[in-house]
Amino acid sequence: MTAFLASAEVAGAQQEPVVPPTPNCSSCAEWNRPHAPLRLFGNTYYVGTDGLSALLVTSPDGHVLVDGALPESAPLIRRNIEALGFSVSDIKLIVNSHAHFDHAGGIAMLARLSGATVAASAASARWLQAGSSFADDPQYGIHLLMPPVPRVRVLRDGEVVRVGALALTAHFTGGHTPGGTTWSWRSCEGDVCRDLVYADSQTPISADGFRFTANRTFPGAVAAFRQGHALLERLACDILITPHPSASDLFGRAERGALVDGAACRRLAATAREALEARLARERAN
Repeated sequence: MTAFLASAEVAGAQQEPVVPPTPNCSSCAEWNRPHAPLRLFGNTYYVGTDGLSALLVTSPDGHVLVDGALPESAPLIRRNIEALGFSVSDIKLIVNSHAHFDHAGGIAMLARLSGATVAASAASARWLQAGSSFADDPQYGIHLLMPPVPRVRVLRDGEVVRVGALALTAHFTGGHTPGGTTWSWRSCEGDVCRDLVYADSQTPISADGFRFTANRTFPGAVAAFRQGHALLERLACDILITPHPSASDLFGRAERGALVDGAACRRLAATAREALEARLARERAN
């Protein structure tokens, strides 16, 4: 178990930088549409954009931010946090699902604004610090650069990170990327507590020419996917959230009052397994 403390205090009057839109990204404008912040359960809040998730898990001793969306999403995330009555300067820890520009691009700015520690798996830490993925990325060459994060704390699989009374567990669920990480924690409203899972992307998509069945840069991709599917099937999971909220119909479920669904993670695992097997079958056929 690891305790994280803020590395610096950020003055409340600090100016919010202006971030230009990400170039050459046909989906970014749609992903980055503003979305009102949303209380999911207890001390867990959605503070991301319309197409990219970011979560704030709060405590009197400091907060944890999960994911940072696009570089230009950082000001929107900050405004959502402040609209809820919280301060970015109280974020003590920032963690990541996977280090592509659309989920980690805003982390560098949010870390700078908050003074928070950034923590990630070893593979993701390497990408975050470089501001780019490497050749072990199945999507290498088709993802854009992102602002690099100067310092990243490397996590172990199954490690519990703590900020005050908060305790979040890192579960390595690679495949989509080598460093993909699913996060789980417990939030309570009075005497009612729920297990929340932020399940990393499980989609077997890649750049042209990459084969999950035979490659030298990420030979463990298929095994990593299958390990992730098995984890999602057995993980305590009352409320599922995904890096793209549409992948788990987050907003629709919230509108219907149906966020709590103990079978959601198992369904995600089943769907992801089917997609992987279909991809592998196509590769073998070709």
